[in-house]
Amino acid sequence: MEGKDTYKTITKPSEETLFKEKGSKFFGYAFPVKNEEDVNICLETVKEKHKSARHFCYAYQLGTDPVYFRANDDGEPSNSAGMPIYGQIQSFDITDVLVVVVRYFGGTKLGVGGLISAYKTSAKMTLEVSEIIEKTIDIKFEIGFDYKNMNKVMRVIKEKNLNILNQKLELDCKIYISVRKSLATEIEGIFDSIYEVSVKEIG
Repeated sequence: MEGKDTYKTITKPSEETLFKEKGSKFFGYAFPVKNEEDVNICLETVKEKHKSARHFCYAYQLGTDPVYFRANDDGEPSNSAGMPIYGQIQSFDITDVLVVVVRYFGGTKLGVGGLISAYKTSAKMTLEVSEIIEKTIDIKFEIGFDYKNMNKVMRVIKEKNLNILNQKLELDCKIYISVRKSLATEIEGIFDSIYEVSVKEIG
């Protein structure tokens, strides 16, 4: 992701998709997620809906730098389900997303190759019906200054059209801003060069 300051994700859960192969049914779902807790909640929702299904295979990816991902075959042969689903997340170049494919066995074995193809197709169909948007990767800063330097700080914020997240304006003032990653070094340098103003990156 080096040098990139945007990423793609989905805004809301996808519509359900259904792919059929030799009697087996594959229901696909995509969810926007921010952490593993979100992942678990979404998985529970899908399991509630498909109480009699045997396999809930999924993959998810979180973050931009570093990226964290997991793929789960949930009882299917190793790497025949989770990784093909994850491959589609990579192919659509999206993050902060969970894709779940629920399989109902139709009586005919598909073999490993058939499973890989079916899980891949189901994940692809699901992401195709998802609403994918681009967001900016933002760096957050805390600007600290005395009240008397307020105008200097506000002038930069206004000129550079910076996004204020929060502010505490007392004798010791603090303003929290978010800046696109590609502009972060420049903005940090501007505040750093103002006398009696401190700037630090925050998580």
